[in-house]
Amino acid sequence: MPNRLETAASPYLRSHATNPVDWWEWSAEAFAEAERRDVPVLVSIGYSTCHWCHVMARESFSDPVLAAYLNENFVAIKVDREEHAEVDSTYLAAASAFTPNLGWPLNVFVTPAGRAFFAGTYWPPTAVGQHPAFRQVLESVADAWLTRREQVETSGSAIAQALAQSRGVESELVADFAPVIDALAAAEDLEHGGFGDAPKFPVTPVLRFLLDRGARSAEHSPEAAGLADRTLKAMAASALRDPVDGGFFRYSTQADWSDPHYERMLYDNAQLLAAYALADSAKVATGVAEFLRDKLLLPSGAFASGLDSESTVDGKRVEGFYYSLDAASRARVEAPPRDDKILTGWNGLAIEALALAGARHGNPEWIALARGAADFLLAEHVGVGGAGDAGKRLVRTSIDGILSEAAATLEDSGMLAQGLLELSIATGEVRYALAARDLIDGALAAGAAGSGSSPFGLPGGSDSVLAAQGLSTEADISDGAHPSGLSAMAAAAHTLFALTGDAQYRDPAEASMKLVGQLAAQQPISFGTALTLMSELGAPLRQLVVVTGDEAGDELTILARKLHRAGGIGVAVSQTQADAFAASGFELFAARTATDGAPTAYLCEEFVCRLPLTDARALEALLSAN
Repeated sequence: MPNRLETAASPYLRSHATNPVDWWEWSAEAFAEAERRDVPVLVSIGYSTCHWCHVMARESFSDPVLAAYLNENFVAIKVDREEHAEVDSTYLAAASAFTPNLGWPLNVFVTPAGRAFFAGTYWPPTAVGQHPAFRQVLESVADAWLTRREQVETSGSAIAQALAQSRGVESELVADFAPVIDALAAAEDLEHGGFGDAPKFPVTPVLRFLLDRGARSAEHSPEAAGLADRTLKAMAASALRDPVDGGFFRYSTQADWSDPHYERMLYDNAQLLAAYALADSAKVATGVAEFLRDKLLLPSGAFASGLDSESTVDGKRVEGFYYSLDAASRARVEAPPRDDKILTGWNGLAIEALALAGARHGNPEWIALARGAADFLLAEHVGVGGAGDAGKRLVRTSIDGILSEAAATLEDSGMLAQGLLELSIATGEVRYALAARDLIDGALAAGAAGSGSSPFGLPGGSDSVLAAQGLSTEADISDGAHPSGLSAMAAAAHTLFALTGDAQYRDPAEASMKLVGQLAAQQPISFGTALTLMSELGAPLRQLVVVTGDEAGDELTILARKLHRAGGIGVAVSQTQADAFAASGFELFAARTATDGAPTAYLCEEFVCRLPLTDARALEALLSAN
C-alpha cells in the first residue's frame, strides 16, 4: 500500500501516514480512483491540535481490521481543515443537512462526483447509546451505495444545488449600533463574564468591535467599553489563560471558563494580543506576546499554527496534563507537539497584532517579530510560481520549505494585507504598504473578473477539485473565531483608503459590508469584524500624521500611537519616510513636513487637515475635544 501522506505539507496528514488506512490527499486523482472502482469516498477532515481527531485516529483509523474494510469499500481522503479551508467550509455546509452537531473530526461520505450524501463527526469504535459504532456507519453507507444508489445520488445532488445557491444578500450597513450593543449586553454572562453558556469562546472579533465603539464618542460607547473590559478581565483571570506561558486556550467547555480545550492556536492568541493591547492591559498583552515568541516562533521568523492539547505521559497521549503543571515541572516532561505549518492568513493576524501592540506600548521587540514574519511571507509565500504575473500565486501554507498546493483563500490575502499595513504604520516603511496594496489590487481585479457577489475575488481561483465538481461556493461570510475572508479583505481595503484617499478602496469595502449588514444586525456575536468596519465607515475618518523630524519617540508620536485603532488612524514617520509614502501615492503623507526640524503633527478628518502643530498639549486638547 503506497504511503501518500509522509511528505505532505501538513503535520496532521503526516500523523496519519502510518495508519493502515489507504489514505489519499485531497486531489482529483482520489475521486478518479473512486470512479474507477465505483465506490463512495470518505472525506475525513481534522487538524493537528484537535483532541477528538486524535482519539478517532487511535481508536478507528489505526485498527487494521476496520481499515481493511474501509480500504475495500471506499476511497479514503484525509484533509487538514487549516490547509484546505474551502474544502472544510464546503463540507461543513453539506454536513449540516445530516447533523446539527458540527465539529471535527468531520467525516463526510460523498459520491465519486463529490456530492455529499451522509456525514457526522466523531464515531466511537463501539456503539454508545444512540451513537453507532464507526464500523456500523461504514457498513450502512456501503449498503446504501450498493442497494439504494439512485436515492444516494438524488440526495447528494439536492445538497450540492442548495450550496450553489447560497449567497450574501445585499442590505444596508448598520448605522445605529445601540441595538447591537444592547443585544451583546443581553448575551453577557453576568456571573462569569463572556457571552452565553458553555462552550464558551473568546469571540475576539466582537471584543474588537466593542473596543472600537468604546473609543468613540457615540451613543452606548460607555456600555461597549464596559462590556469589553469586563470580558477581557474575566478571561485573563480564568483557566482559559495559561498562567505559565501566558497564552490562551481555544475555548472552555464550562460557562465559568474552567475545563478548557487545551489546544492553543495562533489565530486566537494573535487577536487577543491586539485586543489586550488596545485595552491597555499591558501585563496580559506582554504574556501573550511572549507566548507567541517563545512557543510558536519558528527559526524562519514565521509563526507555527498551534500547540496540541495532548502530551505524551508514560507512553500514552493525555489531554491537558502538561498544562496542569508549573513551569519547573513542565521543563521535566515532554511538551505537547507543535503544528509547524505556516498559514499565511494566521501569520497576517500575528503581524497585525505584534505591530499594533508594539507601536502602542513602545515595544520594538514586538515590531521586530512582526517584521520577521512579514519578511518571510513576502519572500516565500507571495508571488510564488512561474514567470510573469499570471504564473504566480499566493501560498496558503508551507512547512519546512514544502509549499502546499492548496488554493489560498480570501482570508489569506486580507489578513496578510492588513498585517502588512499595520507593520508599515508601525515602522514607517512604505514597502510593506506597497506589498499590501498589490494584494488588495489583485483581489479587486479577481473580483471584477469573477461572477461572485463580493467585490473581491481570489487571484489564483478557488479550489480546483471543488470547482471541477461544481461545488465551489462563496466562503463563509461570518466572523466567528477570526475574521472572515470578506471582512478581512474589506478591512484592509479601508485601511488602504485611509492612507491613500483613493475611493477605489473605500467603495468595495462598503459594498462588501452591505452583503452582511442585515445579518450583522441580527447576529452580532458572529460578525464582530464586519461591525468594527461598519463602525469605522459610519464615522468621520480621523487621521493623525506626525513627522518626527530629528526627535523620534516624542510626545506627539505617543499621541499618534494612542489614537491609532482607537477611533482613528495614527502614524509617526520620519521626513524621509513621509516623502517615500507621498511619492508612492499615499495621499495622507503629501506635503507633510517637520517644521524647522521639530516633530510636527497634522490632524486631519477625511484628508482635510488642520494647521500643523508642534505643541503636544495643544494636540491632546484637540483630540480630547472630539
